[in-house]
Amino acid sequence: MYDLTGFQRDLLYAIAGHDEPHGLAIKDELENYYKKDIHAGRLYPNLDTLVDKGLVDKGTVDRRTNYYSLTRRGRRETEARREWEQQYVGELLADS
Repeated sequence: MYDLTGFQRDLLYAIAGHDEPHGLAIKDELENYYKKDIHAGRLYPNLDTLVDKGLVDKGTVDRRTNYYSLTRRGRRETEARREWEQQYVGELLADS
């Protein structure tokens, strides 16, 4: 995950938090988080990058709608990232 952008990591987390979300559901989730519009020209190329890296699977709902899910590798990488983050912020957050 070291070679992903923050936006791409956020995409992974948004996908992990839902059961096979479609692109617009992911877009809505990130717009709620970022408090600003996410344009399709940013969203879909980054989703395709995650597919190309083997972190996300892309499936078809119908001719216009795709769904996304983490691959086994995507889940492992996301879990490893969370463990790495925990060593730095875990105690900080526990003291709050």
